[in-house]
Amino acid sequence: MAQNLGDLTTRLSREHGISEDAVRAVLDGLQRGGGAMAQFSHADFGGMSQWSSGMTMVGDMFNESLKAKLNAIAGELSAYLRDHPSERRGGDTGVSYRSAGMAAAASWWPDELGNPSAAGSQNHMRYAAFAEKRRLVIDDHGNTEIYDTGDHRISGVSQSQSTGSTLTFISQHGVVPVSDLKRVDTA
Repeated sequence: MAQNLGDLTTRLSREHGISEDAVRAVLDGLQRGGGAMAQFSHADFGGMSQWSSGMTMVGDMFNESLKAKLNAIAGELSAYLRDHPSERRGGDTGVSYRSAGMAAAASWWPDELGNPSAAGSQNHMRYAAFAEKRRLVIDDHGNTEIYDTGDHRISGVSQSQSTGSTLTFISQHGVVPVSDLKRVDTA
């Protein structure tokens, strides 16, 4: 049975311990952002917050748990909106899930991987996920590593801002630390 948007917001609220009103604020932001990005303000996320595949910011900026919750909620809502374009405000807003600038913006990853399904950067760390190739490429201060993502479909990322910053990814299975992925030598 197909899940409707009301059931999805209720389930996400329960699963993540966030009010349904907060989940609807994320959904409203995603609908305004064509399903690919959201800007909104809600007390459950510490005030002003933003999400796009590859970037998560919450008002309570050092609360990594809250970032992970927003990543999971927004990632699932974004996937729902991608699969149900009529649910996006005004239908198709022309916002692509694969940013048109992604391929043209300096392909620092191996060419044979093609265009990433998700990419982002923060400070001196950047990543690109390639769902079809089951690969994740991370460039940390010029050191590039490639990982096998297995059956994970990467939809977002969170970066710890403490010393020794680390990345965690959001997939359909939840939060995935990079250390859980197998490092490979080739694309």
